[in-house]
Amino acid sequence: MKIGIITGSVRAVRATEPIAQYVYEIAAQRADDNVSYELIDLKDFDVPLLTSEVHPMAANRQYDDANVQRWSDAIGACDAFVFVTPEYNHGVPGAFKNAVDVLGSEWVGKPVSFVGHGSVGGVRAVEQWRQILSNFSMPLVRAELNFNSFFHMKDGVFSPEPRHAGEVEAMLKQLEGLV
Repeated sequence: MKIGIITGSVRAVRATEPIAQYVYEIAAQRADDNVSYELIDLKDFDVPLLTSEVHPMAANRQYDDANVQRWSDAIGACDAFVFVTPEYNHGVPGAFKNAVDVLGSEWVGKPVSFVGHGSVGGVRAVEQWRQILSNFSMPLVRAELNFNSFFHMKDGVFSPEPRHAGEVEAMLKQLEGLV
């Protein structure tokens, strides 16, 4: 099985990147013949706004825009996901939400777990993701990680606590168990 760890921010300077890298480094140690992890950076895909006349669920994974097609291929190749999401204005980041919206069947039925970050640990964004992704019948892992901008990100440096490695392990174990 292949699990994609999605860096859900496209900003030039972003706390999401070191957090996703931290999760990936722990996940990579779990990799074996049965499971692999891939870090998927949303910023690398330059996904345009959803303007297609064809509804994504009816597109049969064939898209007119080359960037959307590359995004579809990357997401379609995964069996499960870890969403590493910032919280913007008490909600999900627009670019990440759009990147989910431009696809359809690529998401359906695939398990997902969450790592949130923001002034209150990204909990509101994670809760919104749970509602949004239920549309795709995605099994949702209950365990999640939440990093507080004031405690875990100082002067641009991400500083997880020692307990977080075990929490990542527990979350990944639950996620792997759903695939």
